[in-house]
Amino acid sequence: MVKVIASSVRKGNVLEVDGKLYVVLTAENFHPGKGTPVTQVNMRRIVDGVKVSERWRTTEQVERAFVEDLNFQFLYEDGEGFHFMNPETYDQVVVDVETMGDQKAYLQEGMTCVLSIHEGVPLAIELPRHVTLEIVETEPVVKGQTASSSYKPAMLSNGIRTLVPPHIDAGTRVVIATEDNSYVERAKN
Repeated sequence: MVKVIASSVRKGNVLEVDGKLYVVLTAENFHPGKGTPVTQVNMRRIVDGVKVSERWRTTEQVERAFVEDLNFQFLYEDGEGFHFMNPETYDQVVVDVETMGDQKAYLQEGMTCVLSIHEGVPLAIELPRHVTLEIVETEPVVKGQTASSSYKPAMLSNGIRTLVPPHIDAGTRVVIATEDNSYVERAKN
């Protein structure tokens, strides 16, 4: 086990708390104007899938479990789960639907992801920070809306809703941040 400070904990990390392994679902650092900065962490216990919320001072030490972070390529999804292949050894692993969570919407065939593996079992998955998707539906621009820095709702090709600048129309390929579903930029290719 490796001790790390709470403020360095990120989504996908595996922590050991009270002898049990947890996968971090979200981690946020709060710095109130007065008082001690804290890290709020939502986790899922690996053994039974129970979700737990913890709050630590940002300087507190937490135990990070030893996991291997390896690059795997997404192959396909079926009734078993999501199939990934290690491009170096050609070993295949199956990630269950619960471990994948809401990130499955961003999976694209051939996409390289980082799988956290503990004793041969995939515990967490880290997608690329940005993916390129197409806008399939968006509202028309309202006259005068372009002057302000307002955004309009749009539907992406993977079914997720996001907000895009007014000059983006349906059919445009855009780069989206996988962490928070936010618009980054218009795709260059």
